[in-house]
Amino acid sequence: MALKKKPSEPWPTITGEYEVGNPENPVAVCTCGSHIKAADLLAAGASLVGPCKTENIGIEKMVANIISNPNIRYILITGMEVKGHITGQAVLSFTQNGIDKEGRIIGAKGAIPFIQNLTPESIERFKSQVEPIFMIDSEDAGSIMSKVKELASKDPGALDVEPMTIEIKEGGGEEDTGGLKPMAAEVVEVRGRMRGINAAVTNSGLLNKLQAGIYAGKIEGIALGMTVVLVLFGLILKVAGGV
Repeated sequence: MALKKKPSEPWPTITGEYEVGNPENPVAVCTCGSHIKAADLLAAGASLVGPCKTENIGIEKMVANIISNPNIRYILITGMEVKGHITGQAVLSFTQNGIDKEGRIIGAKGAIPFIQNLTPESIERFKSQVEPIFMIDSEDAGSIMSKVKELASKDPGALDVEPMTIEIKEGGGEEDTGGLKPMAAEVVEVRGRMRGINAAVTNSGLLNKLQAGIYAGKIEGIALGMTVVLVLFGLILKVAGGV
């Protein structure tokens, strides 16, 4: 029988949008931006199932919950990518390339791939503890469940270490090391649209003013023309009367 160890108390250590099964099961499933029915995956051998929507604090929470349970030996990354964050690709880059001296995930394509709460020791623990399996952009519940069963059947037992707990401070999770706060792609897009709407409203207002000015000019021109005609007509009548 595979060696099992008691995870941290409580476990998971970090709250989040996930469902928990048997903590002795060897597979954690990250569904990126998708919400895939967790019950079948938990029954198939997963201990933790849930989305990971950001390539900074989301990955940090995932790592924290995994290294606090040495029984988890596989992390299955599946589901659809989150627009702008591209979390699955960020996890792939994180596991393959790590982070640079500024905390940026090397090779990650998302908007804010900065790791701030993970120590070098916690990153090394994650890499040594779990084998990442990638099924990115798949929402096929049957295929995902089959993969969970396959991995569970190969359970090597718990890593022979004590659970590692780390603190995740969410307040600075999206701060850039240079002091600027990069915006997620969705925010950039929304703000871009807002600027476009504001510009359109401004242009519409200017156009309305122009049209109103033209209309007013026409009215004034007509009134002035009528005045001149009446004056000339009056003069003509006066001259004709004098004759």
